[in-house]
Amino acid sequence: MRPPLLSLVRMLVLALAAISAAASAPAQEAGPLVSVDWLKLQLGQPNLVILDVRSAIDGGGVEAYARAHIPGAVHSDYDKAGWRATRDGLPFMLPTIAQLEKLIGELGIDEDSRVVIVPAGVSATDFGSATRVYWTLKVAGLSRLSILDGGQAAWVAAGYGVETGTNTPSPTIFTASLNRDLMAVTADVEKILGDGNGALVDARAPPYFLGKLKADAAQAYGHIPGAISLDSETFYDPKTNRLRPRAELAAIAARVPAAVPVVTYCNTGHWASTDWFVLSELLGRRDVRLYYGSTVDWTSDPARPVSSSRTKWDDIKRFFRLGT
Repeated sequence: MRPPLLSLVRMLVLALAAISAAASAPAQEAGPLVSVDWLKLQLGQPNLVILDVRSAIDGGGVEAYARAHIPGAVHSDYDKAGWRATRDGLPFMLPTIAQLEKLIGELGIDEDSRVVIVPAGVSATDFGSATRVYWTLKVAGLSRLSILDGGQAAWVAAGYGVETGTNTPSPTIFTASLNRDLMAVTADVEKILGDGNGALVDARAPPYFLGKLKADAAQAYGHIPGAISLDSETFYDPKTNRLRPRAELAAIAARVPAAVPVVTYCNTGHWASTDWFVLSELLGRRDVRLYYGSTVDWTSDPARPVSSSRTKWDDIKRFFRLGT
C-alpha cells in the first residue's frame, strides 16, 4: 500500500503547486492596462491599492465614489487632491517632491504597492485623468502600476459587486525617487527645436493645434513649431469607452518618427499623458517624455515661438462670440 499512497501524495503536491502557480499568474502578467476580470481575481491581495480617481472632470468625485466603488478602493479626486499643482504662477504642474511624498503616502501607497488606477470610464478626457496619475506615480519612482481598462463603468457592466461609503487608507512613509527620464521641461523642448533631434507631439484637438482655440491659461494661440498633431482622442473608442486595440493604436502612432526622442504636450499635460501612455507603455517606444507644463508653460514667455493658422476673421468671430 505504501507506493500507491506515496504516489497519491506526490500527485496532490503537484496539483497544489499547479493551482498555486495558476493563482499567481495574473499578478505576474499584469501590464499597464488590466481587465476587470483580472482585478476581480486580485481583490484582497496584499499590497494591492485600488485607486479611484473620479472627479468633476467625469461628472463624479467623492460623492460618486461613496455611492458605489470597487470593493477595497480608496478615493483620490484627480481634480482636487493635488495631482497637479500651481508652481511659479503656472497651473497644473507636477507637484514638488514633498507634495508627492505626502499625497502618495497618505493614500497608503509605498514602494511595494501594486496600484490599479480606476477612472470613471466615460470619456477620453476622463481616461486622461488616469494616465496623468499613472505618469505621476511612475515619475515618483513607482513601477507596479496599471490602469483598469474601461474603468468603473466596465466593472459595473461586468456585473461585479460594489461597495458604498468610503475606505480610509492607512498612511505610509513614501520616499519619492524622481524618474527624470519621463519628464520634459522647457529646455528639453528648446533643444529639440535647436538641433532637430526629436519629435514634438501635440495631443490637443485640431482647433487648438491650428490656433482657432486656446486654453484660458495659455498666452498665445497655436502650437510649438514643427510639432506633429496627434489628438489623444484618436486613440480612444467612444463606443466602448476604452483605448482602441493595439494594432489600431500602432497604426495611428505611425505618424510619429521611429527611433527618435519624443516629447508629448497639450495645454496642461493632461491629454498629452494619454499620448505618452500609448507610445511609451503600450507600444514600447523608448525615450518618450511628457512636457507637463505644455502650452501654458511654453507661452508664458512671449519670446518663445508659436506657429498658428489663426486669422483676423477668427479674432473677429471671437470678439463677437460667433464661434471659434
